[in-house]
Amino acid sequence: MDGYVKISEYFIRNSKPLANQLVEDIIFKFPFKVDKEEIDMAKIMYEEFFEFLGEALVCNEETDPQALIEWSKGNGERAASSQERISTIFVRYPDTRMVFADYILQIGMEYELGTKEIVSIIKKVDHMLDLSINETIFAFERRNDEILKQNQNEINELSTPVVPIQDGIAVLPLIGAIDADRSQHLMNKVVPKIPRLSITCLIIDFSGIVTIDTDIAGHIFNLYDVLRLLGIQVIMTGIRSELAERVAREGIDFSSFKTYATVMQAIESLKE
Repeated sequence: MDGYVKISEYFIRNSKPLANQLVEDIIFKFPFKVDKEEIDMAKIMYEEFFEFLGEALVCNEETDPQALIEWSKGNGERAASSQERISTIFVRYPDTRMVFADYILQIGMEYELGTKEIVSIIKKVDHMLDLSINETIFAFERRNDEILKQNQNEINELSTPVVPIQDGIAVLPLIGAIDADRSQHLMNKVVPKIPRLSITCLIIDFSGIVTIDTDIAGHIFNLYDVLRLLGIQVIMTGIRSELAERVAREGIDFSSFKTYATVMQAIESLKE
């Protein structure tokens, strides 16, 4: 126990120079360049890491270093935001472990610690590094999911524009695939805009739709029903021959819809 106390005091007393040297030694092993800002952040984090490690050696309470957790979260979020691969962070950990092990072994021998004591300290370090990896992954996944959701919302906005073309008439060109998220976007974001635009007739154009199945048809029927309840006339256009064949094979009944080959034909029909 005396050895733990001495090495604990050493870690706490020399946390800053130990952290600075540790980071420099780790970076020296990397085959890639690390930004100065990231290096400075790592030195601050590892300074607290050594203080925490020193306290953990003589404390029975199982706690985790908050600075390490926050630093790890920042690494994960930064990697996701810059569209890096998570592997760019993971490749650093083997060298980090090796440098730490060398440090602990050297310091442990200087303080005449036994093999069991040195191994125990290395295990504590490994536990904290594993914690860092976990927090990095969790933060990366959370931020990546947020970015994907944001991108999907932007795609939905761009791919479902309501385009007014004449007084009371607008076109809604559908592009790509209609799935549950896209359908929800149409219902929650697009449909509420239509009455505010004083639209009495909406032409839904299918020219950009790749395929139609019963699920997509269900979304279309729901959209059609809501618009009709709002007193808006709905016309379908752009259902190509291959889509028409697919509709027939799927047993989808579009007979209740007013359909035309092109948007121009639909507009001309409204003048009659």
